[in-house]
Amino acid sequence: MIKFTSDELKVVKKIEVLKNEAGSHSPSFFTFKQKLPEVDIKVDACFLSNPYATDLFIEYFNKEILHTGNIRDLLESYPSQNGVIAEILADFLKIDSGNIFIGNGAIEIIQAVIHNFTKRKIIITIPTFSSYYEYVKDGVEVVYYNLSKNNNYNLDVEEYIAFVKQNKPDTIVLINPNNPNGGYTKAADVQRIIEELSFVDNIIIDESFIHFAYESESYQLVSLSHLVKEHPNVIVLKSMSKDFGIAGVRAGYGVMRKEYVDLLLKNGYLWNSNGFAEYFFRLYTRADFALRYDKVRVKYIVETLEFIQELRQLPNIKVYPSMANFVLIELLEGIKSTEFVAKLLISYGIYVRTCDDKIGLKGQFIRLASRSKDENDYVIQSIKACIQMNDVLKLVNETVV
Repeated sequence: MIKFTSDELKVVKKIEVLKNEAGSHSPSFFTFKQKLPEVDIKVDACFLSNPYATDLFIEYFNKEILHTGNIRDLLESYPSQNGVIAEILADFLKIDSGNIFIGNGAIEIIQAVIHNFTKRKIIITIPTFSSYYEYVKDGVEVVYYNLSKNNNYNLDVEEYIAFVKQNKPDTIVLINPNNPNGGYTKAADVQRIIEELSFVDNIIIDESFIHFAYESESYQLVSLSHLVKEHPNVIVLKSMSKDFGIAGVRAGYGVMRKEYVDLLLKNGYLWNSNGFAEYFFRLYTRADFALRYDKVRVKYIVETLEFIQELRQLPNIKVYPSMANFVLIELLEGIKSTEFVAKLLISYGIYVRTCDDKIGLKGQFIRLASRSKDENDYVIQSIKACIQMNDVLKLVNETVV
Protein backbone atom coordinates (compact mmCIF):
# COMPACT_ATOMS: atom_id res chain seq x y z
CA MET A 1 0.00 0.00 0.00
CA ILE A 2 1.41 3.38 -1.04
CA LYS A 3 1.30 6.00 1.72
CA PHE A 4 -0.01 9.55 1.22
CA THR A 5 0.03 12.60 3.46
CA SER A 6 -3.28 14.25 4.34
CA ASP A 7 -2.66 16.98 1.74
CA GLU A 8 -1.77 14.39 -0.89
CA LEU A 9 -4.96 12.47 -0.15
CA LYS A 10 -6.95 15.59 -1.05
CA VAL A 11 -5.17 15.67 -4.41
CA VAL A 12 -5.80 11.94 -4.88
CA LYS A 13 -9.52 12.60 -4.43
CA LYS A 14 -9.43 15.41 -7.01
CA ILE A 15 -7.65 13.12 -9.48
CA GLU A 16 -10.35 10.51 -8.95
CA VAL A 17 -13.08 13.07 -9.62
CA LEU A 18 -11.40 14.28 -12.83
CA LYS A 19 -11.04 10.71 -14.08
CA ASN A 20 -14.70 9.94 -13.37
CA GLU A 21 -15.75 13.10 -15.22
CA ALA A 22 -13.66 12.03 -18.24
CA GLY A 23 -15.48 8.70 -18.46
CA SER A 24 -13.53 5.96 -20.24
CA HIS A 25 -10.92 8.44 -21.45
CA SER A 26 -8.21 10.32 -19.58
CA PRO A 27 -8.44 13.99 -18.56
CA SER A 28 -6.35 16.14 -20.89
CA PHE A 29 -3.16 17.92 -19.91
CA PHE A 30 -5.04 21.24 -20.07
CA THR A 31 -7.83 19.91 -17.84
CA PHE A 32 -5.25 19.06 -15.20
CA LYS A 33 -3.63 22.49 -15.56
CA GLN A 34 -7.01 24.14 -15.05
CA LYS A 35 -8.53 22.01 -12.31
CA LEU A 36 -5.45 20.70 -10.52
CA PRO A 37 -2.92 23.57 -10.62
CA GLU A 38 -1.12 22.27 -7.51
CA VAL A 39 0.24 19.35 -9.57
CA ASP A 40 3.17 20.08 -11.87
CA ILE A 41 3.19 17.62 -14.79
CA LYS A 42 6.79 17.12 -15.89
CA VAL A 43 6.26 14.09 -18.14
CA ASP A 44 3.00 13.31 -19.94
CA ALA A 45 3.27 9.52 -20.23
CA CYS A 46 -0.48 9.12 -20.60
CA PHE A 47 -1.08 10.53 -24.06
CA LEU A 48 0.55 8.63 -26.87
CA SER A 49 2.75 10.61 -29.25
CA ASN A 50 6.25 10.83 -30.67
CA PRO A 51 7.86 13.97 -29.14
CA TYR A 52 10.57 14.07 -31.82
CA ALA A 53 7.90 14.28 -34.52
CA THR A 54 6.27 17.15 -32.64
CA ASP A 55 9.63 18.94 -32.63
CA LEU A 56 9.92 18.41 -36.38
CA PHE A 57 6.42 19.75 -37.06
CA ILE A 58 7.08 22.83 -34.90
CA GLU A 59 10.30 23.51 -36.80
CA TYR A 60 8.46 23.56 -40.13
CA PHE A 61 5.48 25.45 -38.69
CA ASN A 62 7.68 28.18 -37.25
CA LYS A 63 9.71 28.56 -40.44
CA GLU A 64 6.82 28.43 -42.93
CA ILE A 65 3.84 29.82 -40.99
CA LEU A 66 4.74 31.85 -37.90
CA HIS A 67 7.93 33.57 -39.04
CA THR A 68 6.54 34.40 -42.49
CA GLY A 69 3.21 35.83 -41.39
CA ASN A 70 1.33 33.05 -43.19
CA ILE A 71 -0.50 32.33 -39.94
CA ARG A 72 -3.03 34.95 -41.04
CA ASP A 73 -4.05 32.81 -44.02
CA LEU A 74 -4.70 29.81 -41.76
CA LEU A 75 -6.80 31.90 -39.39
CA GLU A 76 -8.65 34.10 -41.83
CA SER A 77 -9.33 31.69 -44.71
CA TYR A 78 -11.61 28.69 -44.82
CA PRO A 79 -9.78 25.38 -45.18
CA SER A 80 -10.33 23.18 -48.22
CA GLN A 81 -13.23 20.79 -48.36
CA ASN A 82 -12.83 17.14 -47.46
CA GLY A 83 -12.39 15.94 -51.05
CA VAL A 84 -9.66 18.46 -51.84
CA ILE A 85 -7.57 17.37 -48.87
CA ALA A 86 -8.14 13.76 -49.95
CA GLU A 87 -6.62 14.68 -53.33
CA ILE A 88 -3.54 15.99 -51.51
CA LEU A 89 -3.08 12.60 -49.83
CA ALA A 90 -3.96 10.42 -52.81
CA ASP A 91 -0.64 10.39 -54.69
CA PHE A 92 1.40 10.13 -51.51
CA LEU A 93 -0.62 7.16 -50.21
CA LYS A 94 -0.98 5.67 -53.72
CA ILE A 95 -4.73 5.43 -53.18
CA ASP A 96 -7.54 6.91 -55.26
CA SER A 97 -8.80 10.14 -53.69
CA GLY A 98 -12.36 8.86 -53.92
CA ASN A 99 -11.47 6.22 -51.33
CA ILE A 100 -10.09 8.70 -48.77
CA PHE A 101 -12.19 10.34 -46.06
CA ILE A 102 -10.63 13.09 -43.94
CA GLY A 103 -11.59 13.26 -40.27
CA ASN A 104 -11.35 15.80 -37.47
CA GLY A 105 -9.17 13.27 -35.68
CA ALA A 106 -9.64 9.50 -35.98
CA ILE A 107 -12.37 9.64 -33.34
CA GLU A 108 -14.72 11.40 -35.78
CA ILE A 109 -14.09 8.72 -38.41
CA ILE A 110 -14.76 5.95 -35.90
CA GLN A 111 -18.07 7.53 -34.98
CA ALA A 112 -19.04 8.17 -38.61
CA VAL A 113 -18.27 4.61 -39.70
CA ILE A 114 -19.90 2.88 -36.73
CA HIS A 115 -23.02 5.07 -36.88
CA ASN A 116 -23.55 4.82 -40.60
CA PHE A 117 -22.43 1.34 -41.62
CA THR A 118 -22.88 -0.99 -38.64
CA LYS A 119 -26.48 -2.13 -38.82
CA ARG A 120 -26.90 -5.39 -36.94
CA LYS A 121 -23.99 -6.89 -34.99
CA ILE A 122 -20.39 -5.87 -34.23
CA ILE A 123 -17.54 -7.93 -32.79
CA ILE A 124 -14.99 -5.96 -30.78
CA THR A 125 -11.84 -7.44 -29.30
CA ILE A 126 -11.22 -6.48 -25.68
CA PRO A 127 -9.36 -4.88 -24.04
CA THR A 128 -9.34 -2.12 -26.63
CA PHE A 129 -10.09 1.55 -27.35
CA SER A 130 -13.45 2.22 -25.69
CA SER A 131 -14.96 4.45 -28.41
CA TYR A 132 -15.56 1.45 -30.64
CA TYR A 133 -18.20 0.05 -28.31
CA GLU A 134 -19.36 3.40 -26.94
CA TYR A 135 -20.37 4.66 -30.40
CA VAL A 136 -22.50 1.64 -31.28
CA LYS A 137 -26.10 2.72 -31.90
CA ASP A 138 -29.06 1.37 -29.95
CA GLY A 139 -30.38 -1.83 -31.48
CA VAL A 140 -26.97 -3.07 -32.68
CA GLU A 141 -25.69 -6.15 -30.85
CA VAL A 142 -22.17 -5.90 -29.40
CA VAL A 143 -20.24 -9.16 -29.07
CA TYR A 144 -16.88 -9.12 -27.29
CA TYR A 145 -13.97 -11.31 -28.26
CA ASN A 146 -11.75 -11.59 -25.21
CA LEU A 147 -8.01 -11.48 -25.78
CA SER A 148 -6.38 -13.99 -23.44
CA LYS A 149 -4.11 -12.90 -20.62
CA ASN A 150 -2.31 -16.24 -20.97
CA ASN A 151 -1.43 -15.19 -24.53
CA ASN A 152 -0.28 -11.72 -23.37
CA TYR A 153 -3.48 -10.24 -24.86
CA ASN A 154 -2.27 -11.01 -28.37
CA LEU A 155 -4.73 -12.07 -31.06
CA ASP A 156 -5.07 -15.80 -31.72
CA VAL A 157 -5.82 -15.66 -35.45
CA GLU A 158 -7.26 -19.18 -35.80
CA GLU A 159 -9.51 -18.82 -32.78
CA TYR A 160 -10.62 -15.34 -33.86
CA ILE A 161 -11.59 -16.44 -37.37
CA ALA A 162 -13.63 -19.32 -35.93
CA PHE A 163 -15.31 -16.95 -33.44
CA VAL A 164 -16.35 -14.51 -36.16
CA LYS A 165 -17.67 -17.29 -38.41
CA GLN A 166 -19.74 -18.61 -35.54
CA ASN A 167 -21.25 -15.22 -34.64
CA LYS A 168 -21.73 -13.86 -38.19
CA PRO A 169 -21.50 -10.09 -37.53
CA ASP A 170 -21.78 -7.35 -40.14
CA THR A 171 -18.81 -5.47 -38.59
CA ILE A 172 -15.55 -6.43 -36.89
CA VAL A 173 -12.84 -4.18 -35.44
CA LEU A 174 -9.11 -4.86 -35.24
CA ILE A 175 -6.76 -2.23 -33.79
CA ASN A 176 -3.27 -3.08 -34.96
CA PRO A 177 -1.17 -2.54 -32.86
CA ASN A 178 -3.86 -2.80 -30.23
CA ASN A 179 -4.55 -0.25 -27.52
CA PRO A 180 -3.92 -0.60 -24.52
CA ASN A 181 -1.47 -3.51 -24.79
CA GLY A 182 0.41 -2.81 -28.03
CA GLY A 183 -0.14 -6.33 -29.37
CA TYR A 184 0.66 -6.60 -33.08
CA THR A 185 -0.78 -8.97 -35.67
CA LYS A 186 1.48 -9.48 -38.68
CA ALA A 187 0.28 -8.18 -42.04
CA ALA A 188 0.06 -11.69 -43.52
CA ASP A 189 -2.21 -12.80 -40.66
CA VAL A 190 -4.47 -9.76 -41.05
CA GLN A 191 -4.71 -10.47 -44.77
CA ARG A 192 -5.71 -14.04 -43.96
CA ILE A 193 -8.43 -12.74 -41.63
CA ILE A 194 -9.72 -10.50 -44.42
CA GLU A 195 -9.79 -13.36 -46.93
CA GLU A 196 -11.40 -15.86 -44.54
CA LEU A 197 -14.07 -13.38 -43.41
CA SER A 198 -15.18 -12.02 -46.78
CA PHE A 199 -18.83 -12.36 -45.69
CA VAL A 200 -18.39 -9.55 -43.11
CA ASP A 201 -19.73 -6.25 -44.48
CA ASN A 202 -17.25 -4.04 -42.63
CA ILE A 203 -13.77 -5.10 -41.55
CA ILE A 204 -12.39 -2.09 -39.68
CA ILE A 205 -8.60 -2.06 -39.29
CA ASP A 206 -7.40 0.76 -37.05
CA GLU A 207 -3.77 1.57 -37.89
CA SER A 208 -3.41 4.53 -35.54
CA PHE A 209 -0.19 3.07 -34.10
CA ILE A 210 1.15 1.39 -37.22
CA HIS A 211 4.09 3.79 -37.58
CA PHE A 212 5.61 2.23 -34.46
CA ALA A 213 5.30 -1.36 -35.71
CA TYR A 214 7.67 -3.15 -38.04
CA GLU A 215 8.42 -6.55 -39.57
CA SER A 216 11.97 -5.97 -40.81
CA GLU A 217 15.32 -5.03 -39.32
CA SER A 218 15.12 -1.67 -41.08
CA TYR A 219 11.85 -0.84 -39.24
CA GLN A 220 10.06 -0.40 -42.57
CA LEU A 221 6.50 0.85 -42.26
CA VAL A 222 3.75 -1.74 -42.84
CA SER A 223 0.24 -0.61 -43.79
CA LEU A 224 -2.70 -2.44 -45.31
CA SER A 225 -4.64 0.54 -46.65
CA HIS A 226 -3.93 -0.62 -50.21
CA LEU A 227 -6.14 -3.68 -49.62
CA VAL A 228 -9.30 -1.58 -49.80
CA LYS A 229 -9.08 -1.65 -53.60
CA GLU A 230 -9.37 -5.44 -53.83
CA HIS A 231 -11.43 -5.89 -50.65
CA PRO A 232 -14.21 -3.25 -50.61
CA ASN A 233 -15.43 -4.45 -47.20
CA VAL A 234 -12.16 -3.28 -45.60
CA ILE A 235 -12.02 0.11 -43.85
CA VAL A 236 -8.61 1.33 -42.68
CA LEU A 237 -8.55 4.14 -40.11
CA LYS A 238 -5.53 6.28 -39.30
CA SER A 239 -4.99 8.80 -36.52
CA MET A 240 -2.14 11.24 -37.14
CA SER A 241 -1.93 12.31 -33.49
CA LYS A 242 0.18 9.45 -32.17
CA ASP A 243 2.98 9.08 -34.68
CA PHE A 244 3.26 12.78 -35.57
CA GLY A 245 2.66 14.17 -32.07
CA ILE A 246 -0.05 16.64 -33.14
CA ALA A 247 -3.14 15.66 -31.14
CA GLY A 248 -4.13 19.31 -30.85
CA VAL A 249 -4.34 19.70 -34.62
CA ARG A 250 -7.09 17.02 -34.92
CA ALA A 251 -6.16 15.16 -38.09
CA GLY A 252 -6.98 11.67 -39.28
CA TYR A 253 -8.14 9.82 -42.37
CA GLY A 254 -9.97 6.69 -43.37
CA VAL A 255 -9.59 4.57 -46.48
CA MET A 256 -12.80 2.88 -47.59
CA ARG A 257 -14.88 2.15 -50.65
CA LYS A 258 -16.04 5.18 -52.63
CA GLU A 259 -19.72 4.62 -51.89
CA TYR A 260 -19.02 4.99 -48.19
CA VAL A 261 -16.99 8.17 -48.67
CA ASP A 262 -19.71 9.68 -50.86
CA LEU A 263 -22.38 8.86 -48.29
CA LEU A 264 -20.43 10.48 -45.47
CA LEU A 265 -19.72 13.61 -47.50
CA LYS A 266 -23.45 13.97 -48.15
CA ASN A 267 -24.21 13.69 -44.44
CA GLY A 268 -22.37 16.52 -42.75
CA TYR A 269 -18.67 15.84 -43.21
CA LEU A 270 -17.97 17.99 -46.26
CA TRP A 271 -16.14 20.77 -44.39
CA ASN A 272 -14.98 19.16 -41.16
CA SER A 273 -11.27 20.02 -41.15
CA ASN A 274 -9.35 23.17 -40.16
CA GLY A 275 -6.51 25.23 -41.56
CA PHE A 276 -3.87 23.79 -39.25
CA ALA A 277 -4.85 20.23 -40.17
CA GLU A 278 -4.75 21.09 -43.86
CA TYR A 279 -1.28 22.58 -43.45
CA PHE A 280 -0.17 19.38 -41.72
CA PHE A 281 -1.59 17.13 -44.45
CA ARG A 282 0.17 19.16 -47.12
CA LEU A 283 3.41 18.98 -45.13
CA TYR A 284 2.92 15.23 -44.53
CA THR A 285 2.98 14.51 -48.25
CA ARG A 286 6.16 16.46 -49.00
CA ALA A 287 9.29 14.44 -49.77
CA ASP A 288 11.60 16.57 -47.60
CA PHE A 289 9.37 16.25 -44.55
CA ALA A 290 8.73 12.53 -45.14
CA LEU A 291 12.46 11.80 -45.28
CA ARG A 292 13.21 13.67 -42.05
CA TYR A 293 10.14 12.27 -40.32
CA ASP A 294 11.16 8.69 -41.05
CA LYS A 295 14.50 9.29 -39.33
CA VAL A 296 12.84 10.52 -36.13
CA ARG A 297 10.30 7.67 -36.38
CA VAL A 298 13.09 5.08 -36.35
CA LYS A 299 14.99 6.93 -33.62
CA TYR A 300 11.87 6.90 -31.46
CA ILE A 301 11.24 3.19 -32.09
CA VAL A 302 14.80 2.30 -31.05
CA GLU A 303 14.58 4.38 -27.88
CA THR A 304 11.17 2.91 -27.07
CA LEU A 305 12.57 -0.61 -27.36
CA GLU A 306 15.36 0.36 -24.96
CA PHE A 307 12.79 1.88 -22.60
CA ILE A 308 10.69 -1.29 -22.60
CA GLN A 309 13.76 -3.41 -21.95
CA GLU A 310 14.69 -1.27 -18.93
CA LEU A 311 11.14 -1.49 -17.59
CA ARG A 312 11.36 -5.26 -17.74
CA GLN A 313 14.28 -5.17 -15.30
CA LEU A 314 12.16 -3.57 -12.58
CA PRO A 315 10.70 -5.77 -9.81
CA ASN A 316 7.03 -6.28 -8.94
CA ILE A 317 5.69 -5.42 -12.39
CA LYS A 318 4.93 -7.39 -15.54
CA VAL A 319 5.51 -5.59 -18.85
CA TYR A 320 3.47 -7.02 -21.71
CA PRO A 321 4.93 -7.29 -25.24
CA SER A 322 4.25 -4.21 -27.35
CA MET A 323 4.77 -3.03 -30.92
CA ALA A 324 3.41 0.43 -30.15
CA ASN A 325 4.82 3.48 -28.38
CA PHE A 326 3.41 2.38 -25.04
CA VAL A 327 3.30 -0.66 -22.80
CA LEU A 328 0.68 -2.32 -20.67
CA ILE A 329 2.06 -2.93 -17.18
CA GLU A 330 0.54 -5.20 -14.57
CA LEU A 331 1.33 -4.17 -11.00
CA LEU A 332 2.14 -7.09 -8.71
CA GLU A 333 2.66 -7.62 -4.97
CA GLY A 334 -0.55 -5.85 -3.98
CA ILE A 335 0.26 -2.52 -5.63
CA LYS A 336 -2.97 -0.66 -6.49
CA SER A 337 -3.05 1.03 -9.89
CA THR A 338 -4.97 4.12 -8.74
CA GLU A 339 -2.56 4.69 -5.84
CA PHE A 340 0.49 4.05 -8.02
CA VAL A 341 -0.67 6.47 -10.72
CA ALA A 342 -1.55 9.12 -8.14
CA LYS A 343 1.85 8.79 -6.44
CA LEU A 344 3.71 9.12 -9.74
CA LEU A 345 1.72 12.26 -10.54
CA ILE A 346 1.89 13.94 -7.12
CA SER A 347 5.47 13.12 -6.14
CA TYR A 348 7.22 12.97 -9.52
CA GLY A 349 4.99 14.90 -11.93
CA ILE A 350 4.51 11.87 -14.22
CA TYR A 351 1.08 11.48 -15.77
CA VAL A 352 0.21 7.83 -16.47
CA ARG A 353 -3.06 6.17 -17.42
CA THR A 354 -4.71 3.71 -15.08
CA CYS A 355 -6.58 0.92 -16.88
CA ASP A 356 -9.24 0.20 -14.27
CA ASP A 357 -11.97 1.19 -16.73
CA LYS A 358 -10.77 -1.10 -19.54
CA ILE A 359 -13.27 -3.87 -20.24
CA GLY A 360 -11.39 -7.16 -20.53
CA LEU A 361 -8.62 -6.39 -18.03
CA LYS A 362 -8.80 -8.00 -14.59
CA GLY A 363 -6.12 -6.92 -12.17
CA GLN A 364 -4.04 -3.84 -11.47
CA PHE A 365 -2.90 -2.36 -14.79
CA ILE A 366 -1.45 0.90 -16.06
CA ARG A 367 -0.57 2.04 -19.58
CA LEU A 368 2.73 3.85 -19.90
CA ALA A 369 3.74 5.85 -22.98
CA SER A 370 7.30 6.22 -24.24
CA ARG A 371 8.64 9.77 -24.40
CA SER A 372 12.06 11.26 -25.14
CA LYS A 373 15.19 9.48 -23.90
CA ASP A 374 15.68 11.90 -20.99
CA GLU A 375 12.02 11.68 -19.99
CA ASN A 376 12.08 7.88 -20.18
CA ASP A 377 15.13 7.78 -17.92
CA TYR A 378 13.31 9.95 -15.39
CA VAL A 379 10.22 7.70 -15.60
CA ILE A 380 12.31 4.58 -14.95
CA GLN A 381 13.93 6.09 -11.86
CA SER A 382 10.59 7.34 -10.53
CA ILE A 383 8.82 4.01 -10.99
CA LYS A 384 11.74 2.27 -9.30
CA ALA A 385 11.45 4.66 -6.35
CA CYS A 386 7.68 4.07 -6.08
CA ILE A 387 8.16 0.31 -6.08
CA GLN A 388 10.88 0.50 -3.45
CA MET A 389 8.66 2.74 -1.31
CA ASN A 390 5.85 0.19 -1.55
CA ASP A 391 8.23 -2.62 -0.60
CA VAL A 392 9.45 -0.73 2.46
CA LEU A 393 5.90 0.01 3.65
CA LYS A 394 4.91 -3.60 3.09
CA LEU A 395 7.90 -4.80 5.10
CA VAL A 396 7.10 -2.37 7.93
CA ASN A 397 3.48 -3.52 8.04
CA GLU A 398 4.51 -7.18 8.11
CA THR A 399 7.02 -6.47 10.91
CA VAL A 400 4.40 -4.65 12.98
CA VAL A 401 1.94 -7.51 12.57
